[in-house]
Amino acid sequence: MSFPITIRQLQIFQEVAKQMSFTRAAKFLHLSQPAVSMQVKQLENISGLPLFETIGKSVSLTEAGKEMLRLSRQVLENLAEMEEVFASLSGVESGTLNLAVPETAHQFMTLVLAEFRKAHPNIRFNLLIANRQGLLDHMHDNTTDLVIMGQPPDNMPLTSIGFMENPLVVIAAPDHPLTRHNHIPLTELVKYEFVVRETGSGTRLAMKRFFNEHNVSLRATIEVTNNEAIKHSVAAGLGLGIVSLHTLQQELALKQVSILDVMEFPIQRIWFAVHHQNKQLGPATRAFLEFTIKNTRTIWLQGFPRIAKWI
Repeated sequence: MSFPITIRQLQIFQEVAKQMSFTRAAKFLHLSQPAVSMQVKQLENISGLPLFETIGKSVSLTEAGKEMLRLSRQVLENLAEMEEVFASLSGVESGTLNLAVPETAHQFMTLVLAEFRKAHPNIRFNLLIANRQGLLDHMHDNTTDLVIMGQPPDNMPLTSIGFMENPLVVIAAPDHPLTRHNHIPLTELVKYEFVVRETGSGTRLAMKRFFNEHNVSLRATIEVTNNEAIKHSVAAGLGLGIVSLHTLQQELALKQVSILDVMEFPIQRIWFAVHHQNKQLGPATRAFLEFTIKNTRTIWLQGFPRIAKWI
């Protein structure tokens, strides 16, 4: 059986699989819905198997569709890599970098991307913001080239390179009584309520590990799903919080929160650049990885020198 499948058919199929909607895929691709449906139908005719099934208004992939998605990703990834490699060999710097980062790394990685772009203006970027599970899903599904994250998991075949410290600090509202004290013992923290990230987040995991090691139990009374909510809650006086120092430049500058001088703090973590062991990194991704490892810490401290004493 021959498979005269076109690149355009695979691209359209992937977008429908991503959106799980022919209508949304057509809108994203600036095509009519009949045009999208026709391309997917041709792909089904070529493969001899249905790729989607529709139950009511719900669209899902069949087993054949799941295999088509996996293989089409490989094909399009290899095509992109081929374009980058030959552009690099011809002396033309181009390509696309698909980067996924957590919310806590968004601010400093934006600075890094801006500096990298000055040296590599022809490289395009797709920047994805996700929680820890989302980052793991991106690597598992091979939908990103590089992931920035805290502690990489042990149960996935990953290549991880540490490139910068990631201190976690205790924050309070500026008028909190603990802001008037130095060298606060950990046992003093148990008297106060904490606003914490959701179970499974990298920050929550690091907190739990740290306080278990020191036999201290916190009163985690408010749970939120992002660091912005923690900072806003702390600034409003709803409790103390523990966040990455790399998320605090605006709040410190505006004096919305204060960093507490707590013994054993900061909790010192590391930022890692991570990709699947079997991932073939294109020239654009390799260039960005090398730039990130070499320059991130300097770029961050130059942009926000007031935080240097906490690192």
